[in-house]
Amino acid sequence: MELNEARAYLNYLLTLGLRREEAFGPMALDFIRGADFDAVGFLPEEQFSLIMATIHALAEEPKRYTLKLEMLNRARGLVDKTTYNDPSLTQQIERDIKKTAAEVNLYSEAMRSAKTDGQKKQRLVVQTDAPEYFLDIAQKRASAYYQNKFGLSKEEKTAQHFGGSRRKFEPDNLNVHREYPGACGPFMNARSNAFHLMMPFDIKISKKPDDPLDGGLRAYYSKMGYSFPLGFEMGKICSYDGGEILDIALDDPHLLFLSVSRVKEKKFRAAAYPGTPEVAAEYAYPRAVLERTGTLGPYVQMVANFKIWFDASQVSILIQGAPDLYEYGLQGGSGLMVRSHAADKIPAYVENTSQPWQEGMSFNFVNIHLTLSPGTDAAFVPYNTPLFTVYPVLPVQNFKWMDVSEA
Repeated sequence: MELNEARAYLNYLLTLGLRREEAFGPMALDFIRGADFDAVGFLPEEQFSLIMATIHALAEEPKRYTLKLEMLNRARGLVDKTTYNDPSLTQQIERDIKKTAAEVNLYSEAMRSAKTDGQKKQRLVVQTDAPEYFLDIAQKRASAYYQNKFGLSKEEKTAQHFGGSRRKFEPDNLNVHREYPGACGPFMNARSNAFHLMMPFDIKISKKPDDPLDGGLRAYYSKMGYSFPLGFEMGKICSYDGGEILDIALDDPHLLFLSVSRVKEKKFRAAAYPGTPEVAAEYAYPRAVLERTGTLGPYVQMVANFKIWFDASQVSILIQGAPDLYEYGLQGGSGLMVRSHAADKIPAYVENTSQPWQEGMSFNFVNIHLTLSPGTDAAFVPYNTPLFTVYPVLPVQNFKWMDVSEA
């Protein structure tokens, strides 16, 4: 950018700043970070004016203090080179630097998790067919999935720093776009700070048996209050277990079909499913999951053999469909795992192979419950897509809701 062109753009930005336009802050910050002002030939006064105007445009929020401190230090480095070199101005900038540095420290300290001697990290002990996949690989894939989907670009992050005191309607101005899901803390925390269950193979759920995936197909008669496993015999629908031919039309609205693909996650390993001469290794695990799959009314219940042990007096386990499941035409069930069968107290429910670490622990299986969204006839979910989410929560006896007047 030549000096005349750069100076014209600088004057344009300063005009936006004087008018308190919402777009000024993001555009100015991009210009400050992207241009070498000394190489362009800007006067120190020009650089100083733009930086100070940008500081004043920053949103008054603690998470912007670090950026504010960076800009103030840059302004302090320029002020002695300008004709504004006044001791009172220099003193004011230095005071602002000290104040902002203190605020950065206070904010950083406040954001650290407070730990007390009374707190103890809760153990959630998992038993599963594929621990490496579910506990490690799947969590990395979930993190990458949500980062790719909701991660903000450099321009979008820049816009987050400026609130804009006066706004006007300009939906097509990308410089002021900052309302993205990825910029919302609770929205992203529900995804990035959670444990996700997924499968290493593709899944298809539909109302018709057309174009099933290559790993296998199951069929069910499925409606609220009743479900029944089905099979095919001589082109007709029959009972899955007994082979009895059933009078069910292929266009019956209560039919539900589930099919799976081969394993597509290259790092997936499950020692209990090595494959056989009849079934190749990449199909062994998907077919095992398919075989033990059932239904709960209109929900397909995929059994991952994912068993969690936990101290029910200290923690409960909330399980529910992954937050973005609706985008695939599916809805997920939800449930709360508390003390299960008093497993830690009643001998009839305690495993014969009880281990010392199981003392005082309850257990339950996390089964993935999926149903088609209303008006949807087929849903396809690629492998390594979050299906179910697990949230440890406080048990109800450990908290109390109260009005502020009671606090």
